[in-house]
Amino acid sequence: MTRESVDESAGALLGRPSHKGEEMHKIKLVALAAVAVLAACSDDTVTNPVPVPPQATVFTATGNVATKVDEFRNVLGASNGGTAGEQPTGRREINWDGAGANPFNNKNDFPADFFNTNVKSGAVFTTAGTGFRNDSTFFTEINPEYAAQFNFFSANKIFTPVGSNQLDQLFQVAGQPTPAIVRGFGIVFSDVDLADRTTIQLFAQDGSSLGTFSAPVRSDAAGLSFVGVTYEQAIIARVRITLGTGALAANVNDVTGGGTADLVVLDNLIYGEPKKAF
Repeated sequence: MTRESVDESAGALLGRPSHKGEEMHKIKLVALAAVAVLAACSDDTVTNPVPVPPQATVFTATGNVATKVDEFRNVLGASNGGTAGEQPTGRREINWDGAGANPFNNKNDFPADFFNTNVKSGAVFTTAGTGFRNDSTFFTEINPEYAAQFNFFSANKIFTPVGSNQLDQLFQVAGQPTPAIVRGFGIVFSDVDLADRTTIQLFAQDGSSLGTFSAPVRSDAAGLSFVGVTYEQAIIARVRITLGTGALAANVNDVTGGGTADLVVLDNLIYGEPKKAF
């Protein structure tokens, strides 16, 4: 037995800790201290970086809106018309004036998917109302008083949902049922009289709102207003369009014609090329 072993044995008999025991005691103390530090750290709140919302560029105009509409078109790119299939760049536009829509003029049964079946522009519409109306009479067949209310941007048809002042536009790959997203959306309205009541609300693919954007109040006799929004990337999956505060009807007049509702209709819809949503 070595002297060290003898000393340790004697120490044990006398109740004194051995050198090895002292070392183990120190290790335990260090381990406990480390656990305490980790426990203290776990009490700290860990904050994740706040996601940066997509940056929107907003275009608005009232009165002579043509210059701003052209600016918006140029940002999105050249028109792809009714070309079927996803195109690498560019935009689509609906003006309601094509000959293909003539069989549905001035009736309340305009097909919700006309602009992705008959004309392959990647747009499908829904509404809580009873249908849609493409009109070449300023809706005077509904109410003769409307002759003094509405105007067109591109001659000579304008559009509204029937029985509601709201409609949604969804996007699909042109000529296909495949859901799509776009990088920009703009619309020309007719007869906006009340501020912040005619709007477009944009939604992402997951259903979250990207924001609500108001059309400016009309500023001249022509009565046109424009609002458009673009993003760097295609992120818009759906647009909710709110037209003033009421729906067109035989017994409903505009606020400027002695009524209580701000009646608004729409003309040109301009949007980025629909890209397949993933």
